Amino acid sequence: MTHRAGFVNIIGNPNAGKSSLLNCLLGEKLAVITSKAQTTRHRILGMLNTDDYQIVFSDTPGILEPKYALQKSMRREFESALEDADIYLLVIDPAEGFDHPSILSHLRDSGIPCVVILNKIDLASQEAILAGIGEWQKLLPSAAVIPVSALHAFNIEAVLQHILEWLPEHPPYFNKEDLTDRSERFLTSEIIRACILEQYHREVPYSVEVVVEEFREEGHTLHIRAVIHVARETQKVILIGEGGKAIRRLGITSRKKIESFTGRHVFLELFVKVSRDWRDNELMLKRFGYQL
Repeated sequence: MTHRAGFVNIIGNPNAGKSSLLNCLLGEKLAVITSKAQTTRHRILGMLNTDDYQIVFSDTPGILEPKYALQKSMRREFESALEDADIYLLVIDPAEGFDHPSILSHLRDSGIPCVVILNKIDLASQEAILAGIGEWQKLLPSAAVIPVSALHAFNIEAVLQHILEWLPEHPPYFNKEDLTDRSERFLTSEIIRACILEQYHREVPYSVEVVVEEFREEGHTLHIRAVIHVARETQKVILIGEGGKAIRRLGITSRKKIESFTGRHVFLELFVKVSRDWRDNELMLKRFGYQL
């Protein structure tokens, strides 16, 4: 029997719902989701495996114009997804539109199959959904246009069916037992960062990087020590909070989510360190695992 395998790269604006779509397609909470834009900083692969196929989904940072070195790395992660796709999933929030003419030209001219995902239709009227379908059929005539709600897993099967129609014949690229190319250690740091994004406000969540310095298993317990790097001393004060209340609340929330994800008891220690202007420091960014 013929086996199919390929790379399905998910692209779109920040906060369009790319990570929600990935998790929905996989049936796993792999990518970190928050209500804030620019949550995704790294390109993350997630594999959907059966005996007959392997779909390698790639979640990417949202399309943005870089203002500092960290965002330049995020932009490169997105651009790499334009280069190695077998199929594109372009995720659109109909309320925000998509103002990137050069990317639309690339999608039209590349010859690579594309599915336009009109996401968040649970928030739109029937008239707006129909208008959006018509507009995207004109913008990308060769693409399939599918309205979905990733939040409510609505119409996800239709997306999967289009992917399978276009998925090339190929042996699997990864072990069929793998869910992702990322380690538990990395995913743990992402869970903690997501909790920071949800708990804190203004510039603080965007100025932190979480590094897991110890990830040790003893019996059924994970011992995790994580350092939260911030850009300025004032951000450290905010993260810790009066009498350490904020950092304790962050620790409790993070521990519960890590336990839910790993299925193990977790002993979590959090520390905060000032690494001045790390977002523009290429040496630090490389140490934190960013590609420059």
